[in-house]
Amino acid sequence: MAEIVSEKVAIIGSGVIGQYWAMIFASGGYHVSLYDIDQSQVSRSLTAVKERLERYEQQGCLRGQTSAAEQVVLISGHTNLTECLKDAIYVQECVPEVAELKTKVFEQMDEMLSDSIVAASSSSCLGPSMFAGGMKNRDRVVVAHPVNPPYFIPLVEIVPGPWTAPDVIQKTQSIMRKVGQSPVTLKSEVPGFALNRIQYSIINECWNMFKEGILSAEDIDVVMRDGLGPRYAFIGPLETMHLNADGIVDYCKRYADGAYKVGQTLTIPPVQYDVPTAEKVLEEIGKKIPLEKLSERRQWRDDRLAALATLKRQG
Repeated sequence: MAEIVSEKVAIIGSGVIGQYWAMIFASGGYHVSLYDIDQSQVSRSLTAVKERLERYEQQGCLRGQTSAAEQVVLISGHTNLTECLKDAIYVQECVPEVAELKTKVFEQMDEMLSDSIVAASSSSCLGPSMFAGGMKNRDRVVVAHPVNPPYFIPLVEIVPGPWTAPDVIQKTQSIMRKVGQSPVTLKSEVPGFALNRIQYSIINECWNMFKEGILSAEDIDVVMRDGLGPRYAFIGPLETMHLNADGIVDYCKRYADGAYKVGQTLTIPPVQYDVPTAEKVLEEIGKKIPLEKLSERRQWRDDRLAALATLKRQG
């Protein structure tokens, strides 16, 4: 049995992302305090965490070196913020993506933050300067943005504010690696961080190709699912360039001019994802995945991601 870490992590917000974070930290042996303002929500979240961990254990995709039962007992629920944060070395905020709400939460935590704690936000697009600039302890704040579902997709984007202390960044990187996540660190805040900037660039061109009648919705997804997707599941675009020629410099010598000419034909961003086009996409994709079947498809997606995560852990 793996040794249980005596250190404590606090999770602020017990929705789905908060639940996943609790599971991830418990899999690394941390004691986890899960906070929300409503006791019934906390109770539902603890039940959901227990059921999910038990299911993952049965499916063979449970993370960590301890059993589901051993991980469950590491997670406790709280409606008292002070009690939740007491003795915590790390805080992961998981409230909705609303700047005013995040500002309120971090202001409430401000007086409780020590000079050694990390106060991280799960924000997907709001940098620290957008919600923590007025804090006394703003140097302890950083964004640690997960990708949904974070239990099976390990990337975490670490985004410091202009005043974030270096030791906060280093400690966040260390804790993320310790619990099996894959952190990348931006040097400064940029809108959309890294993943969404890349993701939106892909969606932009997919949207344009559908709108212009070049490809159907199904064929666009096939391009990614059976083309770029399998490759990018194991290597990134820069390594792809490196491997598809005699190194990346040779790739640029061979293909840069052609890529530039293609780029000249692309629609200049930003691209508006308009409702009329979305309705046409829905006419196609809805035949395969009707709205009432979305929850089933999400479960199928998570099961496939779990299988891929297991495969990747095997090396």
